[in-house]
Amino acid sequence: MPKEDNIEADGVVVECLRNATFKVKLANGFIVTCTISGKIRMHYIKILVGDTVKIEMSPYDISKGRIIYRNKN
Repeated sequence: MPKEDNIEADGVVVECLRNATFKVKLANGFIVTCTISGKIRMHYIKILVGDTVKIEMSPYDISKGRIIYRNKN
């Protein structure tokens, strides 16, 4: 699937789950289960509850996503 078909959104991490999985709450109140991308994993960027992140979702399944950026607070 081409990269430009993905949906990008901003959200806040509300829960940390195991295996680098997080629950992210979007601005519209929808909660998405997200994993972290390879670059974030490679550079050991820590993500905690309350962090603002940018995620991308597939248009086919918007209940799952991937964290691609952690905003600096």
